[in-house]
Amino acid sequence: MIVLDTAARARLVDRFGPQVTAWCDGLPARVNELCDRWGLEVLSAAPGNTGRTLLCRDADGASKVLKLTPDTEIAATEAAALRVWADSRHVVDLLAADGDALLLDGIVPGTPLSDADIPYDQVDTMLADLATFKPRDKAGFTPGDKARFIPGSKAGFIPLSERVDFMFTLAARRNPDVLADVQRRSWQRAAELAQGDAAALVHGDLHPGNVLWGADGIVVIDPRPSIGDPAVDAVDWALHPLLTGGSLDDGIAALPSLDGDRVRDWCAALAVLLALSAIRRGLPAEYTEALLGVAR
Repeated sequence: MIVLDTAARARLVDRFGPQVTAWCDGLPARVNELCDRWGLEVLSAAPGNTGRTLLCRDADGASKVLKLTPDTEIAATEAAALRVWADSRHVVDLLAADGDALLLDGIVPGTPLSDADIPYDQVDTMLADLATFKPRDKAGFTPGDKARFIPGSKAGFIPLSERVDFMFTLAARRNPDVLADVQRRSWQRAAELAQGDAAALVHGDLHPGNVLWGADGIVVIDPRPSIGDPAVDAVDWALHPLLTGGSLDDGIAALPSLDGDRVRDWCAALAVLLALSAIRRGLPAEYTEALLGVAR
């Protein structure tokens, strides 16, 4: 198979700039090296904007996932987060890590929740579980877990405020003339919320597409971790009912284990980002207007 097609290369150039072309050119050889080392056969590729995700099988026929990214810090921080969550049944298992590459256990059937109805009882349990994990220090260790951290990694976890700034900076770059006033007000609101003293490990990109159906329930993938208020991870779930004519109240009521007021505040701050995404994807105007109603 083609390890990196034209469309995937274009997405990486858009995300990282033209300097990523050298990494793209070397990707086939890198994949061959890792497959030889880890005993993998590549079957197909999955979409992604920060790297290349390859669905594989090992010598025993078991499903594995090989993830590669030109930004080694993305790989290192994802690996660190997965190690912190290693005891959670809701998070994919990390099997190995090497620089720009992660080897993950395969999730079967692996269907994203974005393709199905949302099982809110499981989502509520998942969010409550993830929020209990609090790294002990900036290196990303949990108590007694230092032996499992990646040797030599420089990965640490940024504060949630930095993740907020990244999301709004990226949105402003991609949509400089769309809802500019709402973007500015929302950014300020989100920045203020991020200054709280909560110290949980936050996933940072926890939308339905990053939660897959596994054999025993739902499983989280692809963290963009930071340290802060775990209520921020509930935003996409609380706002999801708006897509089918429901309300934010419906979404919050479906997540009884969380602090509803805090979730509501984060939804008001981040709804504009979902609205911008909805506009780009051509989703119904009614959905976009409902999101902007929450943002305003």
